[in-house]
Amino acid sequence: MSTMPGDTPGGAGRPDPTEEELRAAYEAEMRQLRIEHLLLEHVVAMVNLGMRRTGLSPGTEGERDPGQVRMAIESIRVLMPLLEQAAPEQIGQIRSALSQLQLAFVRIGGQQAGEGPGAGEPPGAGEPGREPGAPEPGQSEPADSQPPKPGEAGPAQRSGRLWVPGQR
Repeated sequence: MSTMPGDTPGGAGRPDPTEEELRAAYEAEMRQLRIEHLLLEHVVAMVNLGMRRTGLSPGTEGERDPGQVRMAIESIRVLMPLLEQAAPEQIGQIRSALSQLQLAFVRIGGQQAGEGPGAGEPPGAGEPGREPGAPEPGQSEPADSQPPKPGEAGPAQRSGRLWVPGQR
């Protein structure tokens, strides 16, 4: 089957759009496009590429790059407050995807910068069920230690080690 000059491939005899038509179509698309759409597209791309860089999927083993995975994780984490505002209906899926990426990162032996066994942590800080700064087992808590009032940050949150949605 041959095409006529000026026909688009498979275009059933329609001529190529003019530059003005292309420009008008581009302008129409730009009027409808919103920043939150781009933000979501980029986050999805970072999740997908980050997962690929874990090298855990068949055929991607040679692409493993923990540094790239870490960068994807940190980039998404930085964008979470904006995503919560811009796309609250999708934040659950984004958190789930981020969690999966973080778990995959751990599976490949990745560690956050400055983390690792005992890196900069007080003794016992990494023990399950213990908050940073909590008294050693067998010790009592200080007398002035009281539960936080509603709306007030608790000890885990004040330590900076607890991620709270909408806060840095």
